[in-house]
Amino acid sequence: MASPYKSPAEVKWAVRQRFQYIEIMAYYTGLVSRSDVARTFGLSDAAATKDLKAYSEQAPDNLTYRHSVFGFVPTADFQPLFADLSPGVVLPMIATNLATSGGAAERGGEESIYGIPVEALPLPTRLPAAGVCAPIIRAIKQHRQVRIGYKSLSDREAEDSRILEQHSLVNTGLRWHVRAYNLDTYDFRDFVLSRIVTAELLDNEAESNLMYDDDWVELATLQLAPHPKLDARKRESLLVDYNAQGDVIELEVRHALVGYMLHRLSVDTTVDHSMNPNAYQLVLVNRDEIELFAGWAFL
Repeated sequence: MASPYKSPAEVKWAVRQRFQYIEIMAYYTGLVSRSDVARTFGLSDAAATKDLKAYSEQAPDNLTYRHSVFGFVPTADFQPLFADLSPGVVLPMIATNLATSGGAAERGGEESIYGIPVEALPLPTRLPAAGVCAPIIRAIKQHRQVRIGYKSLSDREAEDSRILEQHSLVNTGLRWHVRAYNLDTYDFRDFVLSRIVTAELLDNEAESNLMYDDDWVELATLQLAPHPKLDARKRESLLVDYNAQGDVIELEVRHALVGYMLHRLSVDTTVDHSMNPNAYQLVLVNRDEIELFAGWAFL
């Protein structure tokens, strides 16, 4: 029976998700079997066999069947048609046990679908309840104002209630916050989602947007280098670790996110590089240029 799809573009979404999984399994684990596909997506063996056959018809040069392992292995000419195989996409999928980049497979249990042990730090969940988060996201989507109850850490801000016009969510790797125009202070600020205790979507349309937020629109280039107090071998290893071109690691980031980036990378921001180089392995080369964007991150 011929494949019902004349080209990859005609493959239906659900089938495309399974084809993505086939490519990721084949490329990253070196083997994909009928039982892998069936178990991950809750299919019958017959349906899984049909998927593998349909995939092979779309990409006839990608997989070859190996009887000794009862499954398909990638050929030397393997070229993905459906999956983004970059590590930045695939590793988080493996870490979170996602079958595809579009969502999790419909299966229960804790067993890894890739068979690769991965452990993550047990960081605290810093997110509000769904009933608080939803109005914030809706306000962004619908370009409306939202009134929030907020628990600030600033001694200068005793008032809990604020009206915001938010334009973006930010994940710093340690927490989520919303970037918003504060109608009380007449400026753009960051509001940590886990400190928002109430949120009410208002009928008023937001008058501001991200294009008015200069610190969001404008970019800065961080020039980082291995800590000078590390020995030459360690400095060279760090340059390899960060895929540096030359002796400097360059990262482009929004002005509004500079401080979070420096914090996330544990950069020594002191003038005399006095922090422990084993804990703060990088220093900021262009400190004078960058400090004005995130004074709170500098010591």
